[in-house]
Amino acid sequence: MPSTLPGVPDIDESLATSIVERLAEIESRLRDSVATSDDMVRWTGRHLMDAGGKRVRPMLVLLAASLGDVEADGVVEAAVLVELTHLASLYHDDVMDSAPTRRGTDSAHALWGNNVAILTGDFLFARASALSARIGVDAVRQHSETFERLCLGQLHETVGPTVEDDPFEHYISVLSDKTASLLALAGDLGASLSGAPEGTASVMRRYGEKIGVAFQLADDVLDLESDAHTSGKTPGIDLREGVPTMPTLLVRRRAQEQQDARSLEIVRRLDGDLGEDASLAELVALLRADPALEETRELALRTSDEAVEILSELPEGPVREALIAFTTTLVQRSR
Repeated sequence: MPSTLPGVPDIDESLATSIVERLAEIESRLRDSVATSDDMVRWTGRHLMDAGGKRVRPMLVLLAASLGDVEADGVVEAAVLVELTHLASLYHDDVMDSAPTRRGTDSAHALWGNNVAILTGDFLFARASALSARIGVDAVRQHSETFERLCLGQLHETVGPTVEDDPFEHYISVLSDKTASLLALAGDLGASLSGAPEGTASVMRRYGEKIGVAFQLADDVLDLESDAHTSGKTPGIDLREGVPTMPTLLVRRRAQEQQDARSLEIVRRLDGDLGEDASLAELVALLRADPALEETRELALRTSDEAVEILSELPEGPVREALIAFTTTLVQRSR
């Protein structure tokens, strides 16, 4: 029978039911975790939470925990922890990227300004840190290490590669820190807190690292292919801010190596003024028709295949099949 797990079709019905029930609990706990008597933060702290989201990271915690005892102490708290940390990072990312929208609504900084958005993100990070302390010392350590990687990933993206760095290796490193690190934490915490068999947490951490990179490469494709209505984000917003993506890196390499007119024109536009919506839309249209978009999609699929290969180290059964379906959903999604 088809599963009722959001976005992940055709998995074991009892497993799906178990996860859906806990996702509802996690949603309630998320709201409780940002409750405050402060009138301002009461609204800003819930802004992106109320806008919804796929809850990918909590779902991975629960799937990993299903390899042990999903009802074990700390599992639900870990799912809340990773989602709170993710939400906090979004407030900061939108300021860095000057993103006008997020999840189909105005971004926090567009509504209240950069300072309020940054401080709201800090508030959520503080609440996440308090939650990690309640889970235990290992959770505190892992969460702090992940927080460090999130900061380093954003820093390295902002500064860019040095002349000695390979731009592609640098970009994958940024994706690993900014996106994959939190998925790795989700897989590790879910497995370790559930009492899953020895070695499972390591497998889930490596899986999270790999699927995180694939997830972000797929997002590079979606950033160009989707529209604001379906994705909740302005198409090509990274282009306007000069943030590298895999398609633009591929085009720049081709322009340098082949000097073809199409690639050179795209690079000229990438380096030009994209302040006007019309200019940005024209560049997005050129990139949508460029082979670099399909190359990026294929790279995302190859990386997800590598993630599935890591899952082969887990015992056969409904949880492994669900994780494989989860992998496919993340990389082949349309929003």
